[in-house]
Amino acid sequence: MRGIERSDVIAGRELLPSFPRVVDEVLRTLEDPKANVALLVGHVSHDPALTARVLAETNAIAMARRKGAAVRDLYTATAMIGLARLRQLTLLANLTDFVRDVEVPEIFAAFWKHSVATSIAAQLLALRGEQPVDAAIIGGLLHDIGRLWLYRFKPQEYARLWSDFLGGKRALVALEQERLGVDHAVIGGWLAESWNLPRNICEAIGHHHTPESVHLDMLIALIHLSEVLSNALDLGHGHGERVGHVSRPCCSLLKLHWDEADENLMGRIEASAAFVIRVDVTVREGNPVRIVIENTGAIPEEIRDRLFENS
Repeated sequence: MRGIERSDVIAGRELLPSFPRVVDEVLRTLEDPKANVALLVGHVSHDPALTARVLAETNAIAMARRKGAAVRDLYTATAMIGLARLRQLTLLANLTDFVRDVEVPEIFAAFWKHSVATSIAAQLLALRGEQPVDAAIIGGLLHDIGRLWLYRFKPQEYARLWSDFLGGKRALVALEQERLGVDHAVIGGWLAESWNLPRNICEAIGHHHTPESVHLDMLIALIHLSEVLSNALDLGHGHGERVGHVSRPCCSLLKLHWDEADENLMGRIEASAAFVIRVDVTVREGNPVRIVIENTGAIPEEIRDRLFENS
């Protein structure tokens, strides 16, 4: 069977929903936030569901601070929650709609829970390292978009491959490369390039499983380690996907030492992801978080024993 090529992915892209233009608009507000606040608020105002969410969050803050009457306009809301938070809510809402419209309903919930959890981890790691958050959000939400393409255009082949991955011990990308000629990360990078996303986001998506195969930058390290933490904490998938590789250079670049401070970070990631997932996707009840991790040479053994429960 001929392997999947870049031209196949780009051709398939034409059958996908249009990539949300607001993502580019959000990225442009980073360059000149004062000039573009009206543009972003204008977009939000045309989305009733997003408007309701922004106002609900703002009023929850106002109630906590015991501040006067309910907030009913987006400019006041933006002043209270900040432009950065408005960008984050806008990205989450629009990319959620985009993924849902790809029309792979049988995997949407699990796929999106994992994507949101990875994005939350990326945000918190970015804040910890005083790095830009918006690119981390986009990279986290879209890091596995190549898997969605495979489920959409190679449903039977990929369902079998995924089943074999869960039932075996081989790395997912190795199975994909063997059977499809390319892995989902590379496919995602091709899609990101075709949508004209910034180069650093494209590279972070395309190399999140192989960060050491390219010149390592902060965003690649963020997305790689964010997915590691999402899988290690079993946030999203619900089947305990194993962690096959933790990059030492990525840990070094982000100054992640797996000490008590980092253990606290993992607790914040778990709590934040659980909250956001409950808001955006219905979560099965009675499914406690289970931590599964394998072959994690970058984590010292004494710390690994304290952080992770092998199963």
